[in-house]
Parts: sequence; structure tokens; C-alpha cells
Amino acid sequence: MFPQSSRAARQGPAIRRQLASLFWIGFLGGWAGLLLARGHAVAFQAPAPPPTPSADQVNAVARQLYCPVCANVPLDVCPTQACEQWRAIIREELGQGWTPQQIKDYFVQAYGERVLASPPAQGLNLLVYVLPPLAFVLGAYFLYRAVHPWRRGPGQAESTPPSPPEDEYARRLEEQLRKRS
Repeated sequence: MFPQSSRAARQGPAIRRQLASLFWIGFLGGWAGLLLARGHAVAFQAPAPPPTPSADQVNAVARQLYCPVCANVPLDVCPTQACEQWRAIIREELGQGWTPQQIKDYFVQAYGERVLASPPAQGLNLLVYVLPPLAFVLGAYFLYRAVHPWRRGPGQAESTPPSPPEDEYARRLEEQLRKRS
């Protein structure tokens, strides 16, 4: 073929090594570029919109809160504009992935515990959960104690006759009554 000079013969293997190195650097760099480009493409894709919460999900949370404007009206049935805005806030927060407890905590922090449908069982609120059953049990006990003596039959008289009075006046009165009869 072509005559090779001694210099070309010496440089041949070195050039091949450099070409092989360049080939592998280009090959690996190309793959790295593709992977990075794909990673950036995935990273820069618009995130899927969160699912919109249904009206039932919103009302399930709203049912646990009371209207800030109306007295004793649950948030899920209140027709005021304020409640409509609160339900919209609940819908947004549920869409962002908040839990119902986080939403209730948010409203308690903003408006106080008066917005909760059922107060937490701690502190003085604990009395709301303890006193009614306790009052019922005590009332049933006293009612039983009051009604139990009435259950005796009409023919059942007391087993012991009444004891005579111990009073001196009553004793003298009975003596005089016996003398006259």
C-alpha cells in the first residue's frame, strides 16, 4: 500500500490510542448529555395538576367547623358569603394535599376554638365530655333510691309498730287519757 515512514510507524499506535480515547470520551459524554437532557426535561415538565377535591370531601371537613358569622350553624350548610369563602379555602387546601386535621388546625389558629364543632377533650372542655354522663348516672341512682320504697305492695305494712314517743309531755298526756277512759 502506502509506504510508511519510520516516524509515522512510531506515531501510529499513539494516534490510535488518542482516537480511541476521544471516541470513548465522546461516546460517554453523549450518553451523559442525553441522560441529563432527559432529566432536565422531566424536571421542567409542568407538574400534573392536583386532583380537585369533590364537594363531599369539602363538606366532610366543613361539617366539623362552625360558621364564624352565624350562631351554631355548621359551615357545610351556612349560606353566608363568609362560609362560601371558607369552603373555597378548604377546597384549595385539600387540593394542595392538606389533611382535614391540618385544615382544622389552620382555622383554629386563625379564629380560635369556637369554630370547632366538637371542642378538644382537654382542659375545661373535658367537663363537656365528663359531666353529662356523670349527671345521668347520679340522677338514675337518686331516682332509684327515691322510687324503691314505693315498690312495696299495698298489703305489706311496716314490720315494726311505731315506737312510743319518748317525750315527757307526750307520756303525761297519754297517762291522763288513760285515766279518763
